[in-house]
Amino acid sequence: MWGNGLKWMFLIVGTIIGAGYASGRELWEFFGAESGLAIIIFSILFSICCAVILTVSKKEKTTHYLPVLEKILGKRLAKAYDVMIVLYLFSVTVIMLAGAGATLEVYHIPFWLGIVLNGVLVVLMFIKGTSGMTKINAILIPILIACLMTVLIVYQESVGFSFSFQLNEQRNWPSALTFTSLNILPIIAVLGAVGHQVKHRGEIYIASIGSGLILGSVSYIYNESLLTVAQEIIFYEIPLFVILKHYPSVMVLAISLVLWLAIYTTATSGVLGLISRLRVRVQGEPWLIAMLLVAMMAPLTLFGFSTLISILYPLYGILNLYILAALLIYPILRHPATKKKR
Repeated sequence: MWGNGLKWMFLIVGTIIGAGYASGRELWEFFGAESGLAIIIFSILFSICCAVILTVSKKEKTTHYLPVLEKILGKRLAKAYDVMIVLYLFSVTVIMLAGAGATLEVYHIPFWLGIVLNGVLVVLMFIKGTSGMTKINAILIPILIACLMTVLIVYQESVGFSFSFQLNEQRNWPSALTFTSLNILPIIAVLGAVGHQVKHRGEIYIASIGSGLILGSVSYIYNESLLTVAQEIIFYEIPLFVILKHYPSVMVLAISLVLWLAIYTTATSGVLGLISRLRVRVQGEPWLIAMLLVAMMAPLTLFGFSTLISILYPLYGILNLYILAALLIYPILRHPATKKKR
């Protein structure tokens, strides 16, 4: 139970901590000043949503996300969100590929070469089917989190741990709703693809609570660190490099690798969600479908990493508020006490 619970937890965290998150760009778009309470609310809401999605996926023994949507939203609305999830997964994977190019540009490596290298690695992930992804995540994600947290804590130590939390200065709390709703769609897509593999209810608690605590903790420390360099972020494509600019080149190289791991895990999660949905209608080897998808995405990366995030992420955050509300009230509506007696 614990092994599988941790496996799903790392799958969830790996899906969220992509190029947008690990680079700091996604957090800065939604949080910033007066956001401590917002991050706490996000952590709680995210855990609840993951628990609901995993519970429905386990009950329905799902191999893709559509049955989860139908159970939560009904068949009519599920069709609309089905299209939105496909568009979301496609566009977010485009952002991951753009992030791969932006990360390597720091070392004067051509933007297009970073995209090609990351695309090839994504395709290679699916040569042995879709089951290998959870195994890779179980290895990569703990390393990714440990490296990111180490950098942030070392930085906070250098600035004297500038944490502050004033309850009367938390006006940005509504951003918790849009940030949570933004991250719900990829979780539905990925967990819907593995619902048939969830065996015990304990796995659901471990995965949902654990992922909420990890993402909440990292988000809070990261956001507080970004606040100390707020005036310089506008000049950087990747905010994390503002924090690292006074660090040795070895440290910057290590974090660039961490960013690449984050990009890789989220890109593969996005492609996994797309493959699991498309295989209902499209026959073929997973790696071949992945290669075709990456080839379609590559030209769209020319819009740029930060531009894509600043436009698409807030838009998806607003559009997904309905599905967030549906997930939160689902346990209440399904509770025996709320059902009418016949």
